[in-house]
Amino acid sequence: MSAESSPQGSAESEVVELCRDLIRIDTSNYGGNEGPGERAAAEYVAEKLAEVGLEPQIIESRPGRASTIARIEGEDTSRPALLIHGHTDVVPANADDWTHHPFSGEIADGCVWGRGAVDMKDMDAMTLAVVRERLRSGRKPPRDVVLAFLADEEAGGVYGARHLVDNHADLFEGVTEAIGEVGGFSFTVNEDLRLYLIETAQKGMHWMRLTVDGTAGHGSMTNNDNAITELCEAVGRLGRHKFPVRVTKTVRSFLDELSDALGVELDPEDMEETLARLGGIAKIIGATLQNTAAPTQLGAGYKVNVIPGQATAHVDGRFLPGHEDEFLADLDRILGPRVRREDVHADKALETSFDGALVEAMQSSLKAEDPIARAVPYMLSGGTDAKSFDDLGIRCFGFAPLKLPPELDFAGMFHGVDERVPVDGLQFGVRVLDRFLDQC
Repeated sequence: MSAESSPQGSAESEVVELCRDLIRIDTSNYGGNEGPGERAAAEYVAEKLAEVGLEPQIIESRPGRASTIARIEGEDTSRPALLIHGHTDVVPANADDWTHHPFSGEIADGCVWGRGAVDMKDMDAMTLAVVRERLRSGRKPPRDVVLAFLADEEAGGVYGARHLVDNHADLFEGVTEAIGEVGGFSFTVNEDLRLYLIETAQKGMHWMRLTVDGTAGHGSMTNNDNAITELCEAVGRLGRHKFPVRVTKTVRSFLDELSDALGVELDPEDMEETLARLGGIAKIIGATLQNTAAPTQLGAGYKVNVIPGQATAHVDGRFLPGHEDEFLADLDRILGPRVRREDVHADKALETSFDGALVEAMQSSLKAEDPIARAVPYMLSGGTDAKSFDDLGIRCFGFAPLKLPPELDFAGMFHGVDERVPVDGLQFGVRVLDRFLDQC
């Protein structure tokens, strides 16, 4: 059946323009209140939802830092509700580095290009397209569905999901389950099998500032208490450190599924050859086998002939579920007593089981659109707004379905140059989400 004649035909044709429109709204998140903010995107989303009869609310945590929330009434309002959440902010992009301007939403080589194409204005657009089509044709979901298009996810969600959970929890009354980003994407094993990775776990985070105090002085003189030297040695130790492999429940399940799919026995302690076969998802999977700490920023001094009295560094630390204490102890041992460590932003790890009616709905909706699909659980190496919604007792999954060409470096699209999403991937996602909502 062609897209034009299918029940989702309108949504499939609309999703591309919705995605392009959202990309063209620059919502770069530099942290704090620097940058344009998400207000324009929140208003765009609210307008699209209001056009089909919903009554969305725009909530600002600070001027410009806006999120849009709406509730769709289901056939059985006595059932617990489902949350579909996405964020509208994106990380910054330098246009000079890109093949196509990052805020143009240009279509080229069968893809929509731009910052946010996969992280995550694609899912925002798919959700809008499906909801608009269903409401135009009067097709209610089986239960209430809450839609949340959120600010500030890229800086920890303080002005988005966290603000809503702490100050507007009533908007999520009755919600027990949720789907969001970085799950439901494909990994082609062979012509007979395509794995779709459903996120059931994610690492926790410690974004931290490291500080060393030393003795300031003239750059021409001997100084055995140079803060820069001490800090750089500590950062070097941390950056080169290999944390021990720790196989969590979710990772064990994923490795078992992968072992079956590849027809080989996998050793978590020796994954180099296996990771090489995973293409664009290897970076994500590799990071879920251990805690990680990546130095990302350095700062010290104000003049070439002045030894500064203080040096700082920033580190992106991520820990596995159940291994936070071990991670922090390792950090302090590696850094040594001279380094002062403080959190810039910290949040918990999450892990849930891969079972239940919602998981079955994901599996069947994928299988209906891709006969060689097999849904498998996996752990995300980063974090999402699910961390905030977990505080409300909501069971969260990553499910933003995309069928991807095997050659696409999907992990490299996140925060990378030339971020893009296949047009047919967006249309596939629309079809899957529509089926999913029928069964949710």
